[in-house]
Amino acid sequence: MNPIRILPDILANKIAAGEVVERPASVVKELVENALDAGATRILVDIENGGRRLIRVGDNGSGMGHDDALLALERFATSKIADDADLLSIRTLGFRGEALPSLAAVSRMTLITRPADADSGVEIRIHGGKILQVTETGAPAGTLVSVAGLFYNTPARRKFLKTVNTEMGHVGDVVAGMALGHPGVHFKLTHNGKTVKQWTRAEDPARRVAEVLGGVDGAALIAMDAGQGDIRLTGYLGPSRLARSTSRGIYLYVNGRRVRDRVVQHALFEGYHGRLMKGQFPLAVLFLNLPFDQVDVNVHPTKHEIRFADQRRVHNHVRDQVARALVENERRLWGRTQADSIGTCDDGSAAGQALPAYRIDPRPSPDAAEPGPPPFVFENRPGERSEEERPPAGMPAPQPPVFAPDGTGAGRSQRPLWEHGRFADLTVIGQFYGTYIICQGPRGLILIDQHAAHERIVYEKLSRNAGKPAAQRLLMPETVELGFAEARMLERLLPAFDDLGLEIEPFGGSTFVIKSLPVLLDGRNMASLVRELVEKASEVGIDAHLEQVLDACRMVMACHHAVRANQHLADEEIARMLRDLDGCSDPGHCPHGRPTWIQWTVKDLEKAFKRVV
Repeated sequence: MNPIRILPDILANKIAAGEVVERPASVVKELVENALDAGATRILVDIENGGRRLIRVGDNGSGMGHDDALLALERFATSKIADDADLLSIRTLGFRGEALPSLAAVSRMTLITRPADADSGVEIRIHGGKILQVTETGAPAGTLVSVAGLFYNTPARRKFLKTVNTEMGHVGDVVAGMALGHPGVHFKLTHNGKTVKQWTRAEDPARRVAEVLGGVDGAALIAMDAGQGDIRLTGYLGPSRLARSTSRGIYLYVNGRRVRDRVVQHALFEGYHGRLMKGQFPLAVLFLNLPFDQVDVNVHPTKHEIRFADQRRVHNHVRDQVARALVENERRLWGRTQADSIGTCDDGSAAGQALPAYRIDPRPSPDAAEPGPPPFVFENRPGERSEEERPPAGMPAPQPPVFAPDGTGAGRSQRPLWEHGRFADLTVIGQFYGTYIICQGPRGLILIDQHAAHERIVYEKLSRNAGKPAAQRLLMPETVELGFAEARMLERLLPAFDDLGLEIEPFGGSTFVIKSLPVLLDGRNMASLVRELVEKASEVGIDAHLEQVLDACRMVMACHHAVRANQHLADEEIARMLRDLDGCSDPGHCPHGRPTWIQWTVKDLEKAFKRVV
């Protein structure tokens, strides 16, 4: 065995660089974070050849003097931590004291910096971690860091870089994320001398959100601001119709730092429970602020991952406030003056307040590079739950609370869901294709999907009463034959099914007998229902929280019992369905997240018929 020895500083810096610097986007992240910590209000990010040839980040921050600039190139040199207390309560984006020496070890780096009160600045040239030249120079106040030939002396790392467009896509994502989190800072991104994107300083955060998201009508987003004790959650939520097929539209910030945290992500999905179809991801920009000593950012060298001192409290706060904002927003549906294709409101106040009507041209700049794959997207196989959807380790992740129409817990008495009317107040015109109920509303023409609406009604009736729902015994018990694995799963689920009012007993081997079912359900095709319940429970996972398993089963039961398409409904059946919708906490969506109704305003129809210009 070779003797133990201390690594040379240059080699240690290269190892540190391997942890901190993965690609050009990592360089940009570290340098922009330093610029923000220095109080910069203008930041220029200049890229050449996707970052392979040059990465240059300039700012108008506080800058450094001669001695500080040299000291900043040493490992573990930092102005942001002085003692143990600082380490346990980090208030800055950068803090490790590794970024500059790590970057210098794997590139040809030039540092030019000047504090505002100095007559001249200092220029330091470093190649592969070795300082070649230190000179006095004229420079504006601030700092300019140029990183050329990234990984030139570590070819094994350089060969893993992707195409120019891919690397530039990652750089663009980093800068956009920084711009979104710091609307008071002017950001400019250029590539090969041409402007890719520029975000001017925005006094109104809503404008920056609309600019960064691109192609999103700001008026469609729901602004939220909710505090509880020393935790505050602000940000913007997209209604269901703005859902995306990947998580790229989710931006999470904790104390100003963009993170990818499973606790907050899972809480966000729980808040959207029942409003998104499987495989969809919400559009959301969330800013979570809490005491600095309640969050550990020193978990991973890239600082993307964090750890909360009380993750359950954080999770429940995010989940509840997201759910509350969506519910309060939906209460204003009938007050809309424009069409809403999914039955969710886009205006309001407080937690349901909409953004100003900013709209940004989604077309990229002619000089913009083709974006690469988003770094925060997790791939999952068909039928498999994504990383974002899985509960964090040790987190049972109960379902979000059901809010009554007054925005409180469901125990309060019922009152009209919207201030401008109820489903029961609609004028029913008739059925279309035996599938959609046509109604006249206060703002225009409304179509209700009868299956989705009835599914929501049955689901909430199954969920509403605490304890075991009323059940009815079957005159002729029905048997169901399952495979071996399904039978073992059902055996473990029998107590849970009993809580749903579904009494099933083993009948020998892999056969079971169904003896009773909830009074809300009829006895049609019970064997098929049980099989589907077992499949759904298997998909959720038997190790999940019991309420999650029961909730998934309620969805299946509601779907089986709900009226079908091409099913004629009598006038009284339609009227009862509309009355029942008024009693639902979320009448705008079926349990799977599909819309229950859509609307065309009179103005929309007049436009379609060319009656107005």
